Amino acid sequence: MMNQKRLPGHTGYPKPQAGYPVPPTDCPVPLAGYPVPPPGYSHAGPAGFAVQNQPVYNRAGGPAGVPWMPAPPRPLNCPLGLEYLSQLDLILIHQQIELTEVLFGFESNNTYEIKNKFGQRIYIAAEDTNFCNRNCCGPNRPFTLNILDNMCREVITLERPLRCSSCYCPCCLQEIEIQAPPGVPVGYVTQIWHPYLPKFAVQNEKREDVLKITGPCFVCTCAGDIDFKIKSLDEQIVVGQISKKWTGIFREAFTDADNFAIQFPRDLDIKMKAVMLGACFLVDYMFFESTIGKGQNIGVW
Repeated sequence: MMNQKRLPGHTGYPKPQAGYPVPPTDCPVPLAGYPVPPPGYSHAGPAGFAVQNQPVYNRAGGPAGVPWMPAPPRPLNCPLGLEYLSQLDLILIHQQIELTEVLFGFESNNTYEIKNKFGQRIYIAAEDTNFCNRNCCGPNRPFTLNILDNMCREVITLERPLRCSSCYCPCCLQEIEIQAPPGVPVGYVTQIWHPYLPKFAVQNEKREDVLKITGPCFVCTCAGDIDFKIKSLDEQIVVGQISKKWTGIFREAFTDADNFAIQFPRDLDIKMKAVMLGACFLVDYMFFESTIGKGQNIGVW
């Protein structure tokens, strides 16, 4: 290529040769210091969510992004995607506020962020039900809840069939099936009949009881947390709990978007940790997914 001479006193780059295409003037300029994607990078993760191990920049006037939890080594015989739970003893679940519910009162599909105690996102969860089920069956609706990792892979599926919710009907009580990976059941959470206490059996893939969950008699948010105790089969030892967190008077009064915390032993079987996620969502829909303005459930009703 022929060398080009700079004009006297010109400190910039030489002008392009004749016929060289001129770059578009509206081409976006990368942020200063923004890293170049590694070779072979082709996936941007779930729409609207940050990508694992990528720095997050704040938009002007917008909230800070949430980083993804780095993937730990995958244990032996661990279903794909559950390795994130292997080193955890606490899981935080934040339901996203849906503006259509607040403004118009129509129930929309719920979405959740699932995080570790450091605030790093582990999964996102999205409900998949139709308009009729959501607005006719209300909190008793059957649903499919898809739980995705940072690569937008569905790693856990929760299936809740249509069941009764009254203590006067001891048959066809509430139940949820936990699949990991999707299509492969790893456990169940089934309601145990009781005249006034919310009680559940936590079962493995063979439907054998492993743990039990017991809630308070009055499941009503009154400026405080509500705890559902995770107990041994004889109910003598408390091994963890599912807590519905108080989110403030405005959010409690005008939305059904709730925050939960799940505590369990760090060495609990990794499949049972996934089942605890299912238990938390079942508790949410049964007792806290009330229609806005109509209050919340009490006891087992």
